[in-house]
Amino acid sequence: MALDKREFSVENEYRYNRAGTVRWIASHLLRYPLFPLLALLGAVLNNTFYSSLQVLVGRAFDLLIQPGWATAALLSSALLVVGAGVGQGLAGLLRNYAMEFLAQLVERDARQELYTSLLGKDQAFHGRQRVGDIMARATNDVHMLNLMFSPGLMLILDSLLGTVMPIVMMARINTRLLLVPLIFLFFLAVTVIDHNRRLKPVSVAMRDQFGAMNAGLEEAIAGIEVVKANVQERYEWTKFAQDARHYRDSFVQSGEIEARYLPMLVYTVASAAALLHALWLWQGGVITLGEAVGFVGLMRAMSFVTFISIFSFNLVQMGLASGDRVLEIINAETGMDENRQGFAQTIQGGVVFENVCFGYGGQPILKNISFLARSGETVAIVGETGSGKTTLTRLINRIFDADSGRVLVDSTDVRHWSLASLRSQISTIEQDVFLFSRSVRDNIAFGRADASQQEIEQAAREAQAEEFIARLPQGYDTMLGERGVNLSGGQRQRLAIARAFLTNPRILILDDSTSAIDSATEDLIQRAMRRISRQRTTFLITHRLSQIRWADHILVLRHGELVDQGNHEELLARCDAYKRIFARYE
Repeated sequence: MALDKREFSVENEYRYNRAGTVRWIASHLLRYPLFPLLALLGAVLNNTFYSSLQVLVGRAFDLLIQPGWATAALLSSALLVVGAGVGQGLAGLLRNYAMEFLAQLVERDARQELYTSLLGKDQAFHGRQRVGDIMARATNDVHMLNLMFSPGLMLILDSLLGTVMPIVMMARINTRLLLVPLIFLFFLAVTVIDHNRRLKPVSVAMRDQFGAMNAGLEEAIAGIEVVKANVQERYEWTKFAQDARHYRDSFVQSGEIEARYLPMLVYTVASAAALLHALWLWQGGVITLGEAVGFVGLMRAMSFVTFISIFSFNLVQMGLASGDRVLEIINAETGMDENRQGFAQTIQGGVVFENVCFGYGGQPILKNISFLARSGETVAIVGETGSGKTTLTRLINRIFDADSGRVLVDSTDVRHWSLASLRSQISTIEQDVFLFSRSVRDNIAFGRADASQQEIEQAAREAQAEEFIARLPQGYDTMLGERGVNLSGGQRQRLAIARAFLTNPRILILDDSTSAIDSATEDLIQRAMRRISRQRTTFLITHRLSQIRWADHILVLRHGELVDQGNHEELLARCDAYKRIFARYE
C-alpha cells in the first residue's frame, strides 16, 4: 500500500488496510477480535437451541400419540423445551450485545479516522470539496457502517447459521428429508445474488444523491445573506426540491427492486413441497409423525432467513456504498506530508524566493518570483487584483507548495521544515476572518491554549479590541455565532489581530487585515503592529498608503510576475506600474 502524504497525523494511529472497501471494513472488524468471536458463539448457540427446540417439540408429539404415556416423561420433555427456549434467549442476548458493541466501535473509529484524514489534507484538496458532501460522509455515511454491522451483518450471520443448524438437525432425523431444503437453498442463493446485483447501483446512487442534496443545502444556508440580497429564495427552493426528488426517486427504485423480491415466493413453494415430502415419508413409514412435525418446524425456521435477507442485504449494500464514499476521502491524494522528523527550531525570519513558479490546475499564477526578505523587515506586496499577492504569502507557510523553484525560511527549504514547527511560528491575518462558534476568549487563544487571562487581555488591548469586548454581554465569555456572525467586520478583524499578537509569531502575514476598521482605530493598531514588527518579519498586503510607506521593502506584482522591488522612494522614481498603483490609491 502506497504511503499517503498528510499534513497531520496521530502518532499512535491504528493502521487500517485501505486497499479496498471490504478490506478496510474487515480491518476495523479485526481490531476487536473478541466481539466477532462472541457474536459467532452467540449465534451458533442461539440457532442450535432454536433448532433443538423444534426437534424436542416433535419428540413430545410422538410421546403424546403413544398410548399410556407417562406424565413424568411429558414433564421432562416440557422442561427440555423450556431450557432450550431460555438458552436461545441468553445466546441471542450475547450475540446482540457483542454485535451492537462492535458496530458502535466501528462507527466511532471510522469517524475518527475520517476526521483525522480531513485534518491531514492540504488546502488544494479542501478547495475542491463541497462542505455539505463532506458533512454527509462524516455523519450519515459513517453511521451506515454501524447499521451495516448491527443489525445488517448480525442478521446475515444469524440467517446463515439459521440455515446450517436446521439442515444438520434434518440430517440427524433422516437424510432423505434434505431433498427439498437443499433445492430451496440453491434457488434462494440464485435469487438473492440477483437481487443484490440489481440493488447495488441503486444503493450507490442513493448515497451519492444524499451527499449532493446535503451539499446544496449547506451552500444555501451558508450563503443565505447572498441568497436574500439577490432575491433567489425561489431558485434555491426549486434546486433543493429537485435534489430531494432525485433522492426520493432512488428510494422508490430501491422499493421497486425489493417489491420484486423472489426468495419469498421460492420459500412459499419450497415449504409446501417440504410438507408434502414429509407426509409422504411418514405415510411410507420412513419417519414418525413427530419427526415430520419437527421437520416442518425446522423448515419454518428458514422463513426467517428468507424474509430478513431483503432487509439485511439492503443494509449491507448501503453500508458498502457508504464505505466507498468514506474511503474515497481517506485515500484521496494530497501534495504535502507532515515531515515530523524535519527541520525544527526557532525561526529568525529570513525569507528567500528563488525562481518560484506556481499555478492552480495548470493555470500559472506566479512566474519566476525571486526576492529576499531579511529578518525583522516589513515587506509590502502591492499589485492589481488577481496578480498573485495572497498566493505568494501562502507559499511561505506551505498552504501550497511551489511547482518549481524554492522558498527558503532561514536558508532552509520550507519542504524540509517540520510542518508543525514552520506553521506554529507563522501567523496570517486575512480580510475574510474566520472565527469559531466559541467564546471570545477561546477565539483569541486559539493558537495558544495555555495562554493566561492576562496575556489574552494584553493581546486584545494591543489589537484595540478590549473596549468592544467589555460591552459584550459576558465579556470574554461571550459565545460567538457561526463565523462570528454577531460581530461587525471590524470587530472580527480585531479579534484575529489579537489572536496573532498572542501567538507572537516569528513571521506575520497581514492580508488587508484592517480593511473593515476605521482610520482612528487603524492608527492605534498600526502603532502596535510597528512595535511588534521590529521583532519579526512582516509581509503586508494592503492598499493603505500609510502602511505601504513605512515598509522596508516593497514587491510590485503584475499578472503573476515580479516587475520591480525596492523601497517607496526608489519605486516611485523608476517603476511605472508602482506609480499607477500609488496614484490610484491616492
